Amino acid sequence: MATTVGFIGLGNMGGPMAINLAKAGHRVLGFDMSKAAIDALVAEGGEAAADVAQLAAEADVIVSMLPAGKHVRQVYMGEGGILDNAKAGTLLIDSSTIDVDSARAVSAAAAGKSMPIVDAPVSGGVAGAAAGTLTFMVGGEDSAFEAAKPYLDIMGKTIVHAGGAGTGQAAKICNNMILGISMIGVSEAFVLAERLGLDAQKLFDISSTASGQCWSLTSYCPVPGPLPTSPANRDYQPGFAAGMMLKDLKLAQEAAHSSGAATPMGAEAASLYSLFCNQGGESLDFSAIVKFLRGS
Repeated sequence: MATTVGFIGLGNMGGPMAINLAKAGHRVLGFDMSKAAIDALVAEGGEAAADVAQLAAEADVIVSMLPAGKHVRQVYMGEGGILDNAKAGTLLIDSSTIDVDSARAVSAAAAGKSMPIVDAPVSGGVAGAAAGTLTFMVGGEDSAFEAAKPYLDIMGKTIVHAGGAGTGQAAKICNNMILGISMIGVSEAFVLAERLGLDAQKLFDISSTASGQCWSLTSYCPVPGPLPTSPANRDYQPGFAAGMMLKDLKLAQEAAHSSGAATPMGAEAASLYSLFCNQGGESLDFSAIVKFLRGS
């Protein structure tokens, strides 16, 4: 059944996600600070909202894809925001990657307005957003998850209910902490191999079938050659930028401090990516950390 879906945040990820909802037959009402982003949605069958208030008042379902927790809090809980203007029963889906505390605060506020909500951050990058093959990690009540799933199925391929409010965000930052740490480990191994005179292809052939095998090696190899599809063979044009990895590693550290968890490797990964980004690597793919470790 076609419904009116309000979509806030039509950037590199949100734009294609909103377009897929429109292509599926829903009326999609979009809002973004960028006119070009709104125009791109309209060109694919969407409509432009004058502001968040209008979007919230008209929508049956609202999806958001915003940069940080402070933006999500403002859009949902601020004056003239979603919770002030949406009708009771409106389904809320926040696909931003934000801190767990903000996700839980917004969830509690939405519950007070009788609006079901899920935090549903994504993995899969811009290509996955365009193809509708994203992975959604979803936190929220069972009933809210079931209500959200038909819309998530349009935008993604793998939809996992992680648990209660905030657990979608927890899953995302834990996963990406693993990814950041493992990419540094793989990169260090290739740098050491170079110094020891071991060919990169030989190391790949051995480790990809031995105990060193991991996604960062076999699906996203950080050096040119062994894996033709990896960003290393495109001058590290980003599939997932180092600046975005740093954001997620910082979120993981905030969560670790808030919960009292010990994450020394996560802290070191955040420190290394911070140094790399500060030296100009922010817009390169996160696998380009190998260049920083190599000193090139």
